[in-house]
Amino acid sequence: MKTFADTVEIDDVKEIIENQIRSNMAIAHEGMTGKYGLGIGRIIRETYSNDMLTKMRSLTAAASEARMGGCDMPVVINSGSGNQGIACSVPLIVYAREMELPDYVLYRALVFSNLLTVYQKQYIGKLSAFCGAVSASCAAGAGITYMGGGELSVIKKTIENTLANIPGIICDGAKISCAAKIAASLDAAFLAHHLAMNGQSYAPYTGILKEEAGETISCVGQIGKEGMKETDKEILRIMLERV
Repeated sequence: MKTFADTVEIDDVKEIIENQIRSNMAIAHEGMTGKYGLGIGRIIRETYSNDMLTKMRSLTAAASEARMGGCDMPVVINSGSGNQGIACSVPLIVYAREMELPDYVLYRALVFSNLLTVYQKQYIGKLSAFCGAVSASCAAGAGITYMGGGELSVIKKTIENTLANIPGIICDGAKISCAAKIAASLDAAFLAHHLAMNGQSYAPYTGILKEEAGETISCVGQIGKEGMKETDKEILRIMLERV
């Protein structure tokens, strides 16, 4: 995936990537008006320090909350999910703009992040009790490491650091609180990025981590697809209860 992102002709991906940038950022700014849900994007922006992570979390969460709160603006999705399309793209766009990186760097990073999200989801399947924000935010963190000049080994560390932290977030349906899960997942992914860029990562066999990032991803997918079947049933039972 990294080799493809490094070498693909920009003209072959430019149209879809520019559409993703344009559409997903437009709904992010719409969400920042605070008209949808709890107004989480504005609250994050107004409450936390005005740094890179705050900008990424606020705009990404705002886009999700608008999407889940009834905004009819288009979103370029990933793996069948608007939230995942938002989470794997908006943080990278914010990062690239804040760092004043060339467009081609952002385009290649978005190719990588989108592909990594799809790769993780192929193990999990279309629907699961495993929150897709984790997969997409993990990909976003890896994409930021990619943009920051991290080699493949450092990108792998970012993935492992993220998946050592937040694979336990459950999916209890599509609704405005998805935005909060995305904000929390991006916090973890950005921490994973900084740890990796400083040469730090959890050792293999720390919890569910394996020797290779790809193995870890497949194990997380197995947890989401097979291990959480009963969790999914229990979540549905709880959601369908009537007091």
